[in-house]
Amino acid sequence: MRPGTLVLFTDRPAQREGLLRALDAVAPCHPRDAAAVVPAGDCIGFVADVDLLQPSLLRGLRALIAEAPRLPRLFLMRDTGARSLATARSLGASLCLPPDTAAGAVAEAMRTHLTRPVPEAVPLRPAGSGWGTGIAQAADRAGAVLAGLLDAARLTGTVDPMLVEHGLDPILGAVGEAGLGAWLDTVRAYDDATYQHCLLVAGLAATFAIDLGFSLRDREQVVRAALVHDVGKALIPLEILNKAGPLEPAERTVMRTHAALGHAILVEAGGFDASILAVVRHHHELLDGTGYPDRLSGDAIPDIVRMITVCDIYAALAERRPYRAPMPPLEAFRILRGMEGKLDMALARSFERAVAKA
Repeated sequence: MRPGTLVLFTDRPAQREGLLRALDAVAPCHPRDAAAVVPAGDCIGFVADVDLLQPSLLRGLRALIAEAPRLPRLFLMRDTGARSLATARSLGASLCLPPDTAAGAVAEAMRTHLTRPVPEAVPLRPAGSGWGTGIAQAADRAGAVLAGLLDAARLTGTVDPMLVEHGLDPILGAVGEAGLGAWLDTVRAYDDATYQHCLLVAGLAATFAIDLGFSLRDREQVVRAALVHDVGKALIPLEILNKAGPLEPAERTVMRTHAALGHAILVEAGGFDASILAVVRHHHELLDGTGYPDRLSGDAIPDIVRMITVCDIYAALAERRPYRAPMPPLEAFRILRGMEGKLDMALARSFERAVAKA
């Protein structure tokens, strides 16, 4: 077993002294408040004993994962509902255990994970040469950022603008080095439709910006907008958001509120510039004025909004759902071309070229 220290993230240290002692017998273990950001140092693994539905408790935990993405991580699940399990998956859980699991069993599970061979860090490679685990790690990191955003929006009605920044490098690096196809294949494995969709849009937006020759700063801005474009869906009832089939008219009306809701969330948070706010509120607007929520038309719709709208529509066609396979690219492109008058056709053609050669 490799040398180093363990971390026990917990918000109830007094009740977890037995677990701390059991883990300390495996490797020196330090209790930490999961909201506190601390350097990874020589950390070799961690156990999380926190409420995964409280985003404020996860800041330090997420920071540690971003700094050391290959750490074994065990989660003591206080709740086993769909949202908690989705959060654990997005955080790359090695193992999820009931909260009352015996301390010795948790320690033995950690020992088992630590004695497995440590996988070598696999660099991202260009498309066509194989891509290994690097892109999966990038997707996990971006997914953790997205989970934090949506959980915070759902539970507090606001988000931390700085959290978004942690998602930019993984997406731009993965798409730029491993290729769009590898990104799409990896992200389609996400069970949660909202996570899958937002990560697809972000990957498509990154590909588009790279192909257009954008500066790094502008690429980051496009990916930043893509990551938060659907943040308002955090406030849509889950029975509508996760419905496995077409929405009824009344349900569709509720779903359409997500753009204005997302805009309000980011305004409340502060720290997001006008172009990001425009994308979140207007990514369903169409050039002929038939979109929502404000029925903007023509020049009233900024270029960055037009870009994300094209990416958003293509992603909706290309994503995998329980009730249907992803639409083939040629068919999705045909649908985009059929939206002349609604989409910016110059951008749509450039997007098709970028995706086709990625």
